[in-house]
Amino acid sequence: MTVDEFKKKVEEYFVFLEVEKNVSIHTLRAYRGDLEQFLEFWQRIIKKEPKGDRSFNKIVRRFVLALFYKKIAKTTLARKLSCMRSIARFLESQGISVNLNIKSPKIERKLPKVLTVDEIFYLLDQIKIEDMPSRFPYRDKAIFELLYATGVRCSELAGMKLQDINFDQKSVQVLGKGRKARVVLFGDKARKSVQTYVGKERGFIVGEQKDPEYVFLNYSGSQLTVRSIQRVFEMFRKFLKVDRELTPHKVRHSFATHLLNQGVDLRVIQELLGHKTLATTEIYTHVSPAELAQMCDEKHPLNKINTSINDKLK
Repeated sequence: MTVDEFKKKVEEYFVFLEVEKNVSIHTLRAYRGDLEQFLEFWQRIIKKEPKGDRSFNKIVRRFVLALFYKKIAKTTLARKLSCMRSIARFLESQGISVNLNIKSPKIERKLPKVLTVDEIFYLLDQIKIEDMPSRFPYRDKAIFELLYATGVRCSELAGMKLQDINFDQKSVQVLGKGRKARVVLFGDKARKSVQTYVGKERGFIVGEQKDPEYVFLNYSGSQLTVRSIQRVFEMFRKFLKVDRELTPHKVRHSFATHLLNQGVDLRVIQELLGHKTLATTEIYTHVSPAELAQMCDEKHPLNKINTSINDKLK
């Protein structure tokens, strides 16, 4: 397979990903960048070694080796290798023999850092609207309330449409990864916060123009971007009494952890978060050292025996 033949297959591959696999726009963008990098590498090899082995398999292995030598992050390397395996499977389905056998590096899964329930409630309940350095404070509070109430991804919140919210049932349909729709739930506090924003600010933002479909809008009435939502949380972070990172993803982690601590079934949390597999959700089953110590104090049989003996001696 020549470079030109591969380029044609790449375009067919992206049509396949977008139309048949329904992958997210973020995956499409990342994979396109990865394959452009691979093509540039392939073309450099052709110029340097015009009589060398130009087979797809050979070039891929050399490309992977070059990535290893660059010492890029394991997560980035794993994604690039996943991209190469994905297009190799596509080529096989097109009758092109590839036989690509490459393994991704082992990635240590880091435990998610979360905010405490008290920290979340402090930011939502104690920060006054008039103290928020924002042009649209009701909108920003509604963003925080709804994201913590539902656990949705930042991109899902940005793409949320007003017609998809059912205020009576306190539910909203969101479009997740792979453009897969799911329904998430929220409580009275989030409902009141969103309704207040819609009543007090959203109409002012829209003005006389045609009412846009998205829930959260910027000053010009357009859909709020992911970066703008991240800035909202950066603004809230300044109100924390300790210097801690506050991002939409961290609030999503907090949502899942707090539900799990309240005894919600892991499979329910998986459905709410929109995780494809339960293994992804299982990262929230971590237990902190403080929680372990308290558990041992309360549950360990020896501690119960000591307590019983002490009671008798009194």
